Amino acid sequence: MGKVVLVTGASAGIGKATALELIRAGHIVYGAARRVPKMDDIRDAGGHVLALDARRPEDLERVIGTVVEEQGRIDGLVNNAGTVLHGAAEDIPIDLARDQFEVNVFAPARLTQLALPYMREQGSGTIVNVSSIGGEIALPLGCWYYASKHALEAYSDSLRMEVEPFGIDVVIVQPGIIRTEFEDRTAQDLREISGTTAYGQMAEAMAKRAESQFGENSQGSDPGVVATAIRQAIEADKPETRYAVGWMAGKLLELNRTLPDREFDRLAMNAAK
Repeated sequence: MGKVVLVTGASAGIGKATALELIRAGHIVYGAARRVPKMDDIRDAGGHVLALDARRPEDLERVIGTVVEEQGRIDGLVNNAGTVLHGAAEDIPIDLARDQFEVNVFAPARLTQLALPYMREQGSGTIVNVSSIGGEIALPLGCWYYASKHALEAYSDSLRMEVEPFGIDVVIVQPGIIRTEFEDRTAQDLREISGTTAYGQMAEAMAKRAESQFGENSQGSDPGVVATAIRQAIEADKPETRYAVGWMAGKLLELNRTLPDREFDRLAMNAAK
């Protein structure tokens, strides 16, 4: 029998690819996102579509309630919805930083709280938190995004130990550089937030790199490679705790884990010159 899985951020990129991958594999899939018309292909493929604004507590409660009401259970929760913010730490308004945490940390945490009682009652379930290689590494001009992903990973590690006795698995997925629209505003944000400040030269260099790295000629991986890893985690009797997937993921994580901090800093700063 297929598992009942909720995928957030399903209107594009990794979320859409994951929803379609799970549907093809025979699972009952609910895709949730703000841009409902962008999920027509999920509905056409046999999935279910729900409106979700991760900033609205009532939306978080509604989507979990809808899945359980219609299916009587929830076997998988893929917390993929997220946002990214770039600029120097000195320049970024704190209200934007709070919003970054609201979407990237508190929304998945609340969805998890809502899903766990049903998973505990079933004695099974898999929570997949889509992090980033930025959940372990940090690069200049992305402090709040990296901070949110570090927080998500620490939350997931603690959660994993708490729920394991109830037959529930917690999985962290760490995509590398992936070809999606997620980074489309990176160059614009860098220039708007820090382009005219003391960090302007660094911001412009990073903006140009982002345009080449995430544009049409990006060497990034297709989001399907992440979707495959998520499907494998959902289907596994005992999934890995972490899946690092996509272009440069393994290499950058290995460098961060093995190099002294200042040596890694020098490599990172070379990209900002």
